[in-house]
Amino acid sequence: MLTNLRAFQVDAFTEIVFGGNPAVVVMLEANLPDHTLLKIAKENAVSETAYLLRKGESYLLRWFTPDIEMDLCGHATLASAHVLFAELGYTGAAIEFETLSGVLTVSRDNEGYLLDFPIRPGEKATLPIEIYDSLSIKPAEVYKARDYMLVYKSEEEIRNIEINRSIFDEINLDPGGVIITAPGKDCDFVSRYFTPQSTILEDPVTGSAHCTLAPYWWVRTGKNTMFARQLSQRGGAMHCTMADGRIILKGNAVTYSKGEIFIPTT
Repeated sequence: MLTNLRAFQVDAFTEIVFGGNPAVVVMLEANLPDHTLLKIAKENAVSETAYLLRKGESYLLRWFTPDIEMDLCGHATLASAHVLFAELGYTGAAIEFETLSGVLTVSRDNEGYLLDFPIRPGEKATLPIEIYDSLSIKPAEVYKARDYMLVYKSEEEIRNIEINRSIFDEINLDPGGVIITAPGKDCDFVSRYFTPQSTILEDPVTGSAHCTLAPYWWVRTGKNTMFARQLSQRGGAMHCTMADGRIILKGNAVTYSKGEIFIPTT
C-alpha cells in the first residue's frame, strides 16, 4: 500500500527560480521512521529535505540531506515557512518550529522572511591537515564552531578556490562543513560552503553557516545589519542582523513545484 504526502520544492534565499538553494518540504500526517525520511531525501536529491508535522499551534521540523539528519538548516527552514505562508495560507504573525536546535521562529514583512536563529561564534582553531592540503588557496585565519570557518583576504580568492575532493573527503565532519569567507565587493561579506564525504559537495546557500559568519563580520565591520552573498554557481543572498544574542536572517523564496509523493506503508 502507498500513502500520499504533499510535497513542495522551493528555491530559498533568492527571488528567482533556479537561484538560491533548493529544498523539498514534505508535509507529514504522522511520524515516519528515520530510515524512510532518509530514503525520501535521497530520492529528492537536493541539498535538504524538510519534514513538517503539525503540533498544536507549532510545527515539528526536521532536516535531512541525502546522507544524514542535520541539527540546523537555514534554507530549508525558510522554504518551510514559505510553504506555510504562501502555499497553505498560514495567517499567524509568526510560525514556531520545534527543532533539534530549539524553537525557531519565522515571520515576514513586505520584503521577505525573517528567521530568528541562534548564533554560533567561532573560536580560533588549527585546520586539520586533510582540509588544509585540499585547498588550492590557503586561508589567512581559521575558526571553529560547528563548522570550520576559513577567512580569506578577497572575494576573488573565494571565487577561485578549488577543492581537491580526494583529499578533502578523507575527513568526516558530520554534521559540520567548511565555510570560506572574505570581504565582498558589493556586499559586506561573501562565502561558500563545502561538506566532505557528502553527496552534494558545495551547498548553494547555507543559512546556518551565517550563524558563525555574522558574529565574525559584525566585529570586523562594526555593522549591526549586514548584506551577504554566497558565491555558489546558483548564488544567493540574505541580510543578517545581530539582535540580543541571536541572528535574524532575512531572505526570499519562490516555489518551483508542488504535488504529491507516494510512500510505501509496509
